Amino acid sequence: MVDERIKKLAHGLVNYSVKLKENEKILISINGLDGLDLGREIIKEVYKVKGKPFVRISDENITNTLIKDGDKEIFNIMRDEELEQMKKMDAYIAVRAAENITNAINISSEQMELYEKEYMNDVLNERVDNTKWVILRYPNASMAQLASMNTEEFEDFYFNVCNLDYAKMDKAMDALKELISRTDKVHIVGPGTDLSFSIKGMGAIKCAGECNIPDGEVYTAPIKDSVNGKISYNAVSTYRNTTFSDIVLEFKEGKIINATSNNTKKLNEILDTDEGARYIGEFALGVNPYVTKPMNDILFDEKIAGSFHFTPGRAYQDMFNGNISAIHWDLVCIQTEEKGGGEIYFDDVLIRKNGRFVLPELESLNPENLM
Repeated sequence: MVDERIKKLAHGLVNYSVKLKENEKILISINGLDGLDLGREIIKEVYKVKGKPFVRISDENITNTLIKDGDKEIFNIMRDEELEQMKKMDAYIAVRAAENITNAINISSEQMELYEKEYMNDVLNERVDNTKWVILRYPNASMAQLASMNTEEFEDFYFNVCNLDYAKMDKAMDALKELISRTDKVHIVGPGTDLSFSIKGMGAIKCAGECNIPDGEVYTAPIKDSVNGKISYNAVSTYRNTTFSDIVLEFKEGKIINATSNNTKKLNEILDTDEGARYIGEFALGVNPYVTKPMNDILFDEKIAGSFHFTPGRAYQDMFNGNISAIHWDLVCIQTEEKGGGEIYFDDVLIRKNGRFVLPELESLNPENLM
């Protein structure tokens, strides 16, 4: 018998996240056998609204073997095939249930960069820009290990996070979206961090269960050349098969002029991917009340209540600051008291201290008010 929590999640994905309508076509992408039960329930929900489901099932071991020795021609043919299908879709749901997130560790950075450039980026851009989409992890032993929980514990945590009342969160985000939209200067301070930039005229986007599950962030983008100062990130991040910690970035007129970490050489190789990789494409505040600690999974970590992420690389089309890059790396800084605290000011007014919103109109976004 299928867990009722899986049925509830499938219903929310189809009816709330992508809001699928009659006759709309949706691609359901499932990576890993653990995601098949959810995939079946998603298909049932699609048929209930008289939509048209299409399915791609993949396995990370097969995919990584393909990437490891693939060349430009192979990746281009894969890209063209998937692009043709994606252009016919109105919506997209991805269920990521990989059994081991480190399976790609034996793929070189150069090979992964080739794969991203010749295959992934074009497909990704088509999906992000032209479909209603949502992406989620699926709970399994690998994710439980990342979270330092047993599997049953993690499943309970996962379904609390993914099945919370996102409509309530969406409403609570209105005041923050409005405040960001009328703000010019942002100033962030904390341990090893003194950062300033402008978001004047950029606006803001609410993320409350419509693009990612779990969700819980409001994002904007800095004026490209306005970023100055230094930021010290305190959440680990795995990117291109390398796990980074203690990342510190220093900015001058928008550009990262100095970057250090536990692996400074590889960090700078990533930031030298192209010109845009040394500029910022996104600034976002995380507010999910159930996500309280990093687990080296960006879909969770960027939503941590009391965190913000400041993203080197590509800006989203719906919040475009002119920055174009092959990378988009959501690096997270947590400002709760347990992580050393910190303050965020909008136009010299304190809006969040030690991870908690202090303005009355924003207090509905504090964790106890969203559970």
